[in-house]
Amino acid sequence: MSNTNLWKALGRNLILSFILFGALIGLLWVAEWIVNSQFTILSPKGHDYLAEPNFYNLQLLKWHDPAWVVGLPASIIGVAYILTVRDPKNYTGFFAGIVMSVLLGIQFLLQQQYDSTFLFFCVFIPFQMMSIYKWSRSKDDGGASFEPKFLDTPRLILSVGMLVFITIGDYLLATYAFQQNGLLDNIAIKILNGLLISSSFLANYWLIYRKTDSWIYWFIYSVSGIGLFIILGNIFSIVLFSFFLVINSMAGIAWIKATKKENLGWIKIFVK
Repeated sequence: MSNTNLWKALGRNLILSFILFGALIGLLWVAEWIVNSQFTILSPKGHDYLAEPNFYNLQLLKWHDPAWVVGLPASIIGVAYILTVRDPKNYTGFFAGIVMSVLLGIQFLLQQQYDSTFLFFCVFIPFQMMSIYKWSRSKDDGGASFEPKFLDTPRLILSVGMLVFITIGDYLLATYAFQQNGLLDNIAIKILNGLLISSSFLANYWLIYRKTDSWIYWFIYSVSGIGLFIILGNIFSIVLFSFFLVINSMAGIAWIKATKKENLGWIKIFVK
């Protein structure tokens, strides 16, 4: 596939992502309107429900929140990024990934989530630049490195160990540096947030080397996000991460189907 076609694929995925998010925003706006209209009907006569927006007014779309406004285009571009790198031969998606990482870094900075800010600016962007370098150069080896592969067993063990190590490290960082609370306070929130950090780190890292395992970590990332925002009661983010779960699962299935039998790595023991 020529470079022109690769860029065209990225453009199509950006358009598709805008359409999908436009539909999502429209559905959430309709949900807001229906729920808030119903509350208006049920409100006691003469009661000003707008005076108590947290009780009467459902707010799924937070246009007043700068962090939310920055995060929305980051999510749109992020979906285009995933849709593009679903093809192991298309490195152009990582350019979208860099833009997404910049926007998400700004979003988390506004939300004072400094561990995530550091991760996106100092880890994700370098990883994505490395991916552009390696994926774009792999055309010169006859196409062999285009092929997705599973990790071998020793690297799988190391990768799982890193997942646990980073999750525990983020838990301790959140406890003693950011939240400054007890070790047993907000256990579920801190574990899920740690899994978000560690799984996204490993997903981006293994994408550099076209490892199919990266999509397992994207799956963990999506499920962790859903669980985290259920606890936090953030309906928009629950819907968003559910959307990510579908997109990441589709991409993961595409990579698994593209993985040849000789490249199954550790998963060979489960395949007859």
